[in-house]
Amino acid sequence: MGQLRDIDVKQLNALALAYMGDSVLEIAVREHLLRNGKVKPNILHREATRYVSAKAQAKVVRKMIEEEFFTEDEAGVLRRGRNAKSGSVPKNTDVQTYHYSSAFEAVLGYLYLLGQEERIAEIISYTIETVEAEK
Repeated sequence: MGQLRDIDVKQLNALALAYMGDSVLEIAVREHLLRNGKVKPNILHREATRYVSAKAQAKVVRKMIEEEFFTEDEAGVLRRGRNAKSGSVPKNTDVQTYHYSSAFEAVLGYLYLLGQEERIAEIISYTIETVEAEK
């Protein structure tokens, strides 16, 4: 497997970062659900959707922006992600929600590829707490 240097990660297309970030969030949410005793497949899928849907991600990211949660670098990636043109039309959401969701995933992908696991954990924890507070 080829090495991505930090400089390469910083120049990656925002949608490529979002592609990676989607997986990062998906794994974290699945692990969270399993560790909390949710093991039936139909329940797992339904519960996971509450965290990983574009609507949920957009809501979390807007709250994070409002609270100035992101570093300067992360905010830059967020802007790039929000402005990225995917060429596809979202199925179950509006375009603005989709852009915020992609931006959020781009930040996670960016941090993952830079090996910033602690920061990812902070963002994931914040996300889980925010979604669960809305139950």
